[in-house]
Amino acid sequence: MRLRFTPVMALLGFIFLYGPIASLVIYSFNESKLVTVWGGWSLKWYGELFANQQIMDAAWLSLRIAAISASAAVVLGTMMAMVLVRFGRVRGKGLMSGMITGPLVMPDVIIGLSLLLLFVSMQGLIGWPSGRGFTTILIAHITFGMAFVAVVVQSRLSDMDDSIEEAALDLGASPLRVFFDITLPMITPALISGWLLAFTLSLDDLVISSFVSGPGASTLPMVIFSKVRLGVSPDINALASLIVLVVSIGIITAAILMRKKP
Repeated sequence: MRLRFTPVMALLGFIFLYGPIASLVIYSFNESKLVTVWGGWSLKWYGELFANQQIMDAAWLSLRIAAISASAAVVLGTMMAMVLVRFGRVRGKGLMSGMITGPLVMPDVIIGLSLLLLFVSMQGLIGWPSGRGFTTILIAHITFGMAFVAVVVQSRLSDMDDSIEEAALDLGASPLRVFFDITLPMITPALISGWLLAFTLSLDDLVISSFVSGPGASTLPMVIFSKVRLGVSPDINALASLIVLVVSIGIITAAILMRKKP
């Protein structure tokens, strides 16, 4: 009985998780404009999606912000991780460690509100940033993205054997040469993981972006949320299906590469 119970529960769990996604993909090919009424198979909503300039502009804005913020977060997060792991007694090291942990556990509402107040105060004091839009969203995403990158890189640095670096230093290599020739290649997998994590979090963020954005700077999650509030439309189903397709291709590619790795 126990042996039968486990597969049944696993099957029900998969149905619960992936059933709504499967129905979303199926209804993205629905001919009818009503999401809940099946009108036959059609690809017209994908055409409507690519003709929707608002969604295309929001998607391009989100991709740009995610790519730039993830790249900046990798640089800043790696610097923070190096300070926490490789430097001994540094003034403010405990405070920095706590500040890294803060964005990981703090609600997005608090982060968004605090950044909004910061930007408003800065605009009143120095006149920058003037208004809220691309720049403020980018700064906000870098702020919470570098905390996640720092944790990932810090974990890799803590587990890494530093005897190779010490040997290179003993042989006369400069600290900068050691970092680029030895440390950086060894932590590259962590940097890639941190970049992908920061990119995904930025692309998916809704709450913080809603606080720090302004007119004409709506990210893709904000546009989707505003449309869903009025009812799910078939073009949103098509957009979600394309996102599922891209994610599935990424997962399958990663699985194939991991299987080929000796």
